[in-house]
Amino acid sequence: MSRLDNDKLSLSREQMIALGYKVVDMIVDYYQGHGQREMIRNIEGRDPGLGTREVPIPAAGQDPFKVLELVEKHVLADIQHVSDPNFFAYVPGPSNFVGAMADALCAGFNIFAGTATHSHGTAQVEEAAINWLKGLVGYPATAGGTFVSGGSVANLTGLILARHNKLEDDIRQAVLYCSDETHSCVDKALRILGFKPHQLIRIPTDLDFRMRTDLLEQRIAEDRKAGRRPFLVVGTLGTTSSGTVDPLEALAEICEREDLWFHVDAAYGGGALLSTRKRSLLKGVERAHSVAMDQHKWFFQPYECGTILVREMAWLHEFFHILPGYLKDSAEGHGSIHYRDHGIQLTRGLRALKLWMSLQTFGEQAFRDAVEWGLGLAEYAEELLRADPCWQIASPATLGIIAFRYRRPGLDDGALNRLNEKINQQVNATKRVFLSSTELKGRKALRLCTINPRVEKKAIRELLALLKQIGDETTP
Repeated sequence: MSRLDNDKLSLSREQMIALGYKVVDMIVDYYQGHGQREMIRNIEGRDPGLGTREVPIPAAGQDPFKVLELVEKHVLADIQHVSDPNFFAYVPGPSNFVGAMADALCAGFNIFAGTATHSHGTAQVEEAAINWLKGLVGYPATAGGTFVSGGSVANLTGLILARHNKLEDDIRQAVLYCSDETHSCVDKALRILGFKPHQLIRIPTDLDFRMRTDLLEQRIAEDRKAGRRPFLVVGTLGTTSSGTVDPLEALAEICEREDLWFHVDAAYGGGALLSTRKRSLLKGVERAHSVAMDQHKWFFQPYECGTILVREMAWLHEFFHILPGYLKDSAEGHGSIHYRDHGIQLTRGLRALKLWMSLQTFGEQAFRDAVEWGLGLAEYAEELLRADPCWQIASPATLGIIAFRYRRPGLDDGALNRLNEKINQQVNATKRVFLSSTELKGRKALRLCTINPRVEKKAIRELLALLKQIGDETTP
């Protein structure tokens, strides 16, 4: 490659084309290699080659292809393959190539999506995507939202609005409620917002891992009597451990009766809104004041892509709108939304483009079919597990997740916990798949998350056979 124009941080047209083609070829090869690679590397085999001693930042530039080789060797060779169909751990990020190319466009054109005045099209794309999502929730026309990095910031934003609208930002004596299965990002958001740990009340769940509304009502009454200020209930639409959905309709009733903000964390399970057969399970989400979602999970987008949706778009503008003198030139949006005024970020990229382009390319029905496939795979795994007495269902396949335990006669819970942990470690050591475990009511369980639309039923059968073989051969 010819000499770089380092002083201007530029490449020639020919250099840009060559580098761009190489990067796209690498991405395509990666997608084509799904299901054929080792899922993890051994920790002891990792190469610290990007440490400052091994590969220091050079004073002079070098061939970008050599830089790309460094990335390939030291970064890409040691990542979690979250979009691979053999990745069943945590919550996979299946992604899709069109979404990846949308991200490339956003980075290449360096799109600024904070104001609509000089970027009318970007605002239209985001508004179109938000309107589609709020339609899935069942929100009214006055609803709205904004794209954020993911569920953590989406939940943080929902809690900001709850604090502002219900407490006028005075958090003294305030308390809020969630279940003992609520995601830890809620704890982190409350820490950011200045709440103390004792202000978050975790309500126990029932045998199906759903928040117990009777205990919630009892605790609200106790807190009011003690002079505390209940203001918020967080319900979960799809818990991370089991995919369980809290009783959203009952929670909405309690919040309306008690004048509390109702926030729904749908970061994992929001994609299930595309399922017609699961819709009754999600009833009540449309009554939430705010809903957090992750499009980089069950909407098949690359990281980072999340949304906060609110029943009244004005709530976002009321809290986040600040107009200093240096922004007044772009105050008029020509009928479109200034998304800088509806969230934490002023400078923000066009995260909505990847979802919008994916929907335009594949169509809504393809997304619905992909979600149904993921739901069906977990249910198929449950059927296979129930047919074999060596398995115990820890949590049924509610929303694309099945949790289960290998069991052996004569072993107590402690021994079974150790055995299932060993099974999890040993199946990952094969490098053929990647699996994660969880704990439900203190019991260790294996866990499959089957939302990747590229997973086949054959892979489920082979995985369960492998787990059984390992279980039969493993001592606690």
